[in-house]
Amino acid sequence: MEYRFTKDNFDKEVVNSDVPVLVDFYADWCGPCKMMGPVVEELAGEFEGKFKVGKVNVDQQPELAQRYGVMSIPFFAFIKNGNVYDSEMGAVPKERLVRKMEAMV
Repeated sequence: MEYRFTKDNFDKEVVNSDVPVLVDFYADWCGPCKMMGPVVEELAGEFEGKFKVGKVNVDQQPELAQRYGVMSIPFFAFIKNGNVYDSEMGAVPKERLVRKMEAMV
């Protein structure tokens, strides 16, 4: 299941999560973000139960983008125990995201 993170649910769903979280910071107008959308959706299914996978729309949630220093999108934050464990920027191969996720479980 792919989550939608907002300022209202972010702390509960991400910071206080008992499993690691992959957060995809994106925008609807962003071409590379659109390319990565299906990949993020696949990861949500493949890691269900071991990882939370979700999205933050930076246009609708600018305070979250600012909180995590997002300067370019897509930006992927790998969060564990409330802290950023790793990150990745841009359209990247699925395997690179999978490697980082597997290192966290």
